[in-house]
Amino acid sequence: MKILKKVLIVVLAPVLLFGLYLGGNILFALLTDFKPPFSEAMELRGMPSHNQPDSIISFLNWNIGYSGLGQKADFFYDGGTTVISPEADVKAYFDGIKNTVTKADSIDFILLQEVDTLAKRSYRVNQFTDIGMAANGYGYSFATNYDVKFVPKPFTEPLGKVVAGLMTLTKYFPKEITRYQYPGRFEFPTYLFFLDRCFLLNRYSLKNGKELLVINTHNSAYDNTGEMKKGELEMLKKFITEEYAKGNYIIVGGDWNQCPPHFDPMKFNKGKTEAPYTPQVQDPSFLPSDWTWAADTTVASNRNLITAYNPTKTFTTVIDYYLLSPNVEPLVVKTWDMQFAYSDHQPVYLKVKLKN
Repeated sequence: MKILKKVLIVVLAPVLLFGLYLGGNILFALLTDFKPPFSEAMELRGMPSHNQPDSIISFLNWNIGYSGLGQKADFFYDGGTTVISPEADVKAYFDGIKNTVTKADSIDFILLQEVDTLAKRSYRVNQFTDIGMAANGYGYSFATNYDVKFVPKPFTEPLGKVVAGLMTLTKYFPKEITRYQYPGRFEFPTYLFFLDRCFLLNRYSLKNGKELLVINTHNSAYDNTGEMKKGELEMLKKFITEEYAKGNYIIVGGDWNQCPPHFDPMKFNKGKTEAPYTPQVQDPSFLPSDWTWAADTTVASNRNLITAYNPTKTFTTVIDYYLLSPNVEPLVVKTWDMQFAYSDHQPVYLKVKLKN
């Protein structure tokens, strides 16, 4: 009996400790769960250099991957092994991101996703303030979409604290900045440790009496059924079509986590050996045909993170682009091919004309 008792203790003790660890983290997450309202006014920081946008305006849209997912990175959520990249790599990626943004100082609006303000994975650097202070002539605002006090996964090397979100830089003074909460979430307890998806709206008065709406969005990932994305898009559709009916101009940019309509997700992957994931594709009937999906389908904007980037092996696709209302004419849309040097996404440039 003594031997059996010792065996049971050896076997059951780790199970009990794991259960206590998991249960304690779930309880802590419940008590500290981020519960944003449906809409919330956001603060403008910095100093824009102009009052009102002209009819020709430009954009840069980039998911910077919290400067932890550059060219040498893989990631455990996507089938890799790395949880947090080495600090020297994260610093080098962030320096590259800041330099890219500050050199783009002729661009009117810069829409960034996955910007950390306080996170273990980016060594607690406040990327929002660092980028904002480095970008002269811009005002900048932030909307939190990831606020978890402790992410326990993976259990052998927890991701830890994460506070992150969307950042919009603007050369013009907005009349309104609002965070809008998307509907839907994962099942319990998964939702406690994942993002609370949202979009960030900047609204501008124009000389013709109408308004320009610039929307920064980051839609759901790891949504295998597509139901969460569907709910998010339905909410966005209702919002933007109502605003367009008022005569306003709408430009939505972001990481949609699905390909633009009619795009072949395998376009860049013929003969590659890395096992691909299968991105979803936007339904072309989602909006009337006079709305424009402005995407550069000649250059990949996103890569898989199973391994470090290898141009002959790594699966790549297009999930970063813009949506334009019918009164906005696209002039140029171009992905900046940086070979994923600083992020698992690449910046996408857009130039448009607001029609009379």
